[in-house]
Amino acid sequence: MLDIAQVRTVLSDVYDLAPSATLANEMKDTFARMDRVISPPDWAIYAPYVRAINALKKERNAVILGHNYMTPEIYHGVSDFVGDSLQLAIKASEVEEDVIVQAGVHFMAETSKILSPGKTVLMPDMDAGCSLAESITAEGIDEMRAKYPGAPVVSYVNTTAEVKAASDICCTSSNALQIVNAMESDTVIMTPDQYLAQNVANESHKNVVYWPGSCIVHEQYTAQDLRDFREWNPGTRLIAHPECPPDVVAEADYSGSTSGIIKYVHDEKPEKAMLITECSMASNIADELPEVDFVGPCNMCPYMKKITLEKILYALHTMEGQVEVAEDVAEKARKSVQAMIDLSRKLGI
Repeated sequence: MLDIAQVRTVLSDVYDLAPSATLANEMKDTFARMDRVISPPDWAIYAPYVRAINALKKERNAVILGHNYMTPEIYHGVSDFVGDSLQLAIKASEVEEDVIVQAGVHFMAETSKILSPGKTVLMPDMDAGCSLAESITAEGIDEMRAKYPGAPVVSYVNTTAEVKAASDICCTSSNALQIVNAMESDTVIMTPDQYLAQNVANESHKNVVYWPGSCIVHEQYTAQDLRDFREWNPGTRLIAHPECPPDVVAEADYSGSTSGIIKYVHDEKPEKAMLITECSMASNIADELPEVDFVGPCNMCPYMKKITLEKILYALHTMEGQVEVAEDVAEKARKSVQAMIDLSRKLGI
């Protein structure tokens, strides 16, 4: 666990991180990307960190991969590439920089290391885990294979390197249906998200069996929540992530991955929209779509929110938090992740 007091002592000895209205004004172009969701006083706090991180990236020859669930000051202020798990996995295999800073959760950093073994991958907070990834182990994969002999295992990228290594192919929420349908077997095992699997099964011709894991953010939503909200806010477009329970997805106007949700809102530009997913999604696209009124509710991922500007700066400054994956595990996991990337490209998704 990071010692935040030590982090602040180390950083304060090197960087001027005091809130600065002058610097905030100098960086007004960066602030314009997020000024609908971040106040000017808060930007005066964030600006010194953003300046320091962006300067240090050049010095370290580093790139920051920011997930869609990052807070706006990270998403807009310091991330070089943003996206969902699939987009970031592909980008991790393509970047030329020597250092990758993963602004996301631990399994994403492992994926980056798997796909770029020769690069240094930094995780700003090693405690930024994932309830879904922690719900399944390689032994769990063995149990499913024993129960359904011959069935291929399609594992969500929200899994550890060991689980990826024990699987046949990975998937994300944006390509899960196409990956499952492309399997030759009539029965397909999906791990670990039971709700993503059930939502895929509702659209697939395959017999989809699954591990009973779930995301602590998306499992909180209920179909009654959506019905109540629709009654209270008529005309609001309800947009759900497929990690939500199937009855929630059925109640929504649209369901899709994080990248799919962003595309849908950009294309449709509804007057009001409620994103039934992690809080920061709406915040990160609000300034791009001033004509859309994003309304609650909001469930926040406590793991994603462990990543802060302060921790990113500390990781780049000290080069601590390096992620390593044993080569025998990485080799097998790489095949599963690369199989997903290759099949996605072949299918044009």
